[in-house]
Amino acid sequence: MSPVTAGVLQLLALIAALALAYRPLGDHMARVYSSEKHYGPEKWIYKAIGANPSAEMRWPAYLRGVLAFSTVSVLFLYALQRAQGILPGSLGFSAIDPDQAFNTAASFVANTNWQSYYGEQAMGHVVQTGGLAVQNFVSAAVGMAVAVALVRGFARSRTGELGNFWADLVRGTVRILLPLSVVGALVLVACGAIQNFAGIHEVGQFMGGTQQWNGGAVASQEVIKELGTNGGGYFNANSAHPFENPTPFSNLFEIFLILLIPFALTRTFGRMVGNLRQGYAILATMGLIWIGFTALMMWTEFAHHGPALQAAGGAMEGKETRFGIGASAIFSVATTLTSTGAVNSFHSSYTGLGGGIQLLGMQLGEIAPGGVGSGLYGMLIMAIIAVFIAGLMVGRTPEYLGKKIGTQQIKLAACYILITPALVLCFTAAAMALPTPGDSMANPGAHGFSEILYAYTSGANNNGSAFAGLNADTQWFNSTIGIAMLLGRFLPMVFVLALAGSLAEQKPVPETAGTLRTDKPLYAGLLVGTIVIITGLTYFPALALGPLAEGLAS
Repeated sequence: MSPVTAGVLQLLALIAALALAYRPLGDHMARVYSSEKHYGPEKWIYKAIGANPSAEMRWPAYLRGVLAFSTVSVLFLYALQRAQGILPGSLGFSAIDPDQAFNTAASFVANTNWQSYYGEQAMGHVVQTGGLAVQNFVSAAVGMAVAVALVRGFARSRTGELGNFWADLVRGTVRILLPLSVVGALVLVACGAIQNFAGIHEVGQFMGGTQQWNGGAVASQEVIKELGTNGGGYFNANSAHPFENPTPFSNLFEIFLILLIPFALTRTFGRMVGNLRQGYAILATMGLIWIGFTALMMWTEFAHHGPALQAAGGAMEGKETRFGIGASAIFSVATTLTSTGAVNSFHSSYTGLGGGIQLLGMQLGEIAPGGVGSGLYGMLIMAIIAVFIAGLMVGRTPEYLGKKIGTQQIKLAACYILITPALVLCFTAAAMALPTPGDSMANPGAHGFSEILYAYTSGANNNGSAFAGLNADTQWFNSTIGIAMLLGRFLPMVFVLALAGSLAEQKPVPETAGTLRTDKPLYAGLLVGTIVIITGLTYFPALALGPLAEGLAS
């Protein structure tokens, strides 16, 4: 079987698995967030944190809950890292430096999981399991809660109430993420991923000396890393490491986990607004972009330029032989079109155009299908923009799901889509203009520029993957990328929740013959075009200086 055929068959198997899980998981999540019943363990959690799960919140109160919880999480994770030297199970590792501790705390709380450290050489069991793995769960649950609040804004009328943040946070964790993670961890252990609390041990000869590895609760952290679109690996090699991702089957299973909840949330959206066709329209938009990017990535990486690539069967540099080009390309697109950031190959080693596809996937806003929760609310913001554009073209007040899209809604949506590009481009420009940050680049010219552009794109979009050629463990990059991650995560949530509140206060607008049908293929095509045009106009000059210049020169 040719490598191309193997890659295509894996893609088809992945699509089939996602299709089988789409309906039951989507309906389950809709029931979870619509239920008024509180289970026993959930009641204990509410009592411990002093929350009333039945109290409805308007958007300012919901936002305060998000920000308060996330602030406490950052402080706790920062303190845990700074105290690592005196904690049990530290494996002899010392406390994390202040700038790196801030960067890591911001990263995991913001669901970015950017790592400027070697996991197996820096973090002990307590920090990994009690700190980082816990944030993998709750940061994902926060994103899902904000998405559900926006969905309620469309579904409700004549009220500003969006539900209860604490109830949404706990239910998302207890009823969705935990059960799926238990099953997924068992699958990974069966595939060969390790799960223990062993210390550092020697594993034989290597280059005239001994090689050392630590153990760890890897399988349980790996599953929520992918399922929650987090991405932070137990080991520096991330999902290219055989302890995290041992076999081709585990590789395909991890891609399935990455895409599972973001795609299924479109079914949840359709169920909660009472119109499944609207969910299918969003699903079709996400799916079209994802398949298009995957096909383009596979083409660029299988294209043969010169005898070395022909001898290897494609661009094998930086890719694991047990996965090959096809599986690596599928994983790469899945992780950059979502907010995962996990890698099973080194993105810096991809072809120039392949690196551009990875960058563009993040710069779309990671909405196809995007991160857990963030992908859905990002796509719904784009849907509002597309409806507004259509309304301008026909001279009619735009409406979406029975809600008028007026000046207030468009201002909030515009602020949302401007935040991330401003962070990416401003920080990239500053890093290129100042003398010291440039010293971290491992490559000159267009590829070196792409390394810095990729770092800030990954941070501000809460992705977390890296080009792997940039030394980001400096005070400048730890601080600025940490700031970009926090602002890129929580500033958009302000506008999403404000938009949800304004929509929930409206009374529904009856559908007429002149209403734009937003559940038809024509609208899905308009939505795809809107996403591509907005991103292209924003980032094309920067892409032209980096990956496009490199790709055309090769």
